Amino acid sequence: MARIKHIAIRSHDVEKAAAFYQEAFGLEQVGVGQSGIYLSDGYLNIAILSMRAVVEGETMKLGVDHVGFQVHDVNATVAKIRALGGKALNERNEVHHSDPSEPQSYFEVKCVAPDDQVIDVSNAGWVGASK
Repeated sequence: MARIKHIAIRSHDVEKAAAFYQEAFGLEQVGVGQSGIYLSDGYLNIAILSMRAVVEGETMKLGVDHVGFQVHDVNATVAKIRALGGKALNERNEVHHSDPSEPQSYFEVKCVAPDDQVIDVSNAGWVGASK
């Protein structure tokens, strides 16, 4: 069974939103992304991401934007997504975790479900999320 390990929230003010979740819920900053800040409760990663231009095939939503699943077999999962009417938006990225204070991406394949919900799929997981 895949595990939900990542939830992304889009914001117009990343620092303010991250501070809110840190203060309100005691989340810890565990890294930075290419367009935001990664927070965690030790089990799940929450990415507070800035609003940006839409990438083709992707929706851009203020608030909860996408969900990330950690899976055992990325290629088999992407094949299932395609068979069920979804699509992959990119070729598989090789993810190599490095210094979490440096901007980086953790998803391996970004997909879109038939209902246009964006889904990140990864075997490597996300910073701050337990396995």
